[in-house]
Amino acid sequence: MSATTTQSGLARARRGLAPGGPGGGSRNGAVNRKSKLSAQATKTFFWLLLPSVVLLVLIHGYPLVYAGVQATHDGDLLQTGNFVGIENFGKVLSSGAFWTAARFTLMFTIVGVFGSWLVGLGLALLLRTKIPAGGTFKVLLLLPWVVPIVVSSTAWNWLVATPGSLIPSLFRNLGLGTPLFLADPTLAAITVMVFKVWVSFPFMMMMISAALASVDTTVYEAASMDGATRWQQFSQITLPLIARSTYISWILMTIFCVNDFPTIYLLTGGGPVNATTSLVVLAYRSVFQDFQTGPGVAIAFLMTMTLVVVSVILYRQIRKSSVE
Repeated sequence: MSATTTQSGLARARRGLAPGGPGGGSRNGAVNRKSKLSAQATKTFFWLLLPSVVLLVLIHGYPLVYAGVQATHDGDLLQTGNFVGIENFGKVLSSGAFWTAARFTLMFTIVGVFGSWLVGLGLALLLRTKIPAGGTFKVLLLLPWVVPIVVSSTAWNWLVATPGSLIPSLFRNLGLGTPLFLADPTLAAITVMVFKVWVSFPFMMMMISAALASVDTTVYEAASMDGATRWQQFSQITLPLIARSTYISWILMTIFCVNDFPTIYLLTGGGPVNATTSLVVLAYRSVFQDFQTGPGVAIAFLMTMTLVVVSVILYRQIRKSSVE
């Protein structure tokens, strides 16, 4: 083969691979087609997503803006009233009723979250073992969460509301007096908290059971071979492995407890003497009974801001547990 022929072949190859050559042109054309298809897909996705975004803004954005307007005015349910700025927030924060309700809300939330989590954790661990009629037992444990809250509160009222109810009668027959569970402020607060744990533990049990189902049992077998005790396996294996699910359940249950209106209102109505009045019940009374919309909505905004802070803190713990 001559040198001239070789040079001419190399020249043709260079022309084909060059950006303006046949090969380069086809490659650039494919890239351009892909970019056009990608841009078209992005545009289509945007137009398909736009109606949902607009609908969500209208559903959630408008009430939020209107609530902000109400919180900065001195009106009622019918009229907006005059602009007062942050006066409603100052009035709420200087109110003794607000701080009483805030303390009860804090206790109600702590007991509701951690009480239901501890009961749910214990039952979830129990359900991992082989027990007789396990399927029926699981269904029965879900009933407090499945049964409507109106039915549950009516049943609890029947159990504890009057001196002739079942549980006060049982105390009296045992010579322990006749406790008035819903008439005594302290007992009423305890009863409401226990009731919250009762209706909430099935949710925690399901969350923890789902997390435990994903744990490989060989980890426990290896730990047993290394001489780890049951408590060491629980504290160093089980709890860290279900930490992500635990933090998520705490966030959700905190929101449920702070915003829980029917559990308290149907059982005690916020009484006696405001002993079981939470912030959401106080906000309801301010708006719909006292017709003071501004302070009531201000209470709701303060609750929302508190929930956001707590959720951010717990979300950071979720991220840490995911990294670990």
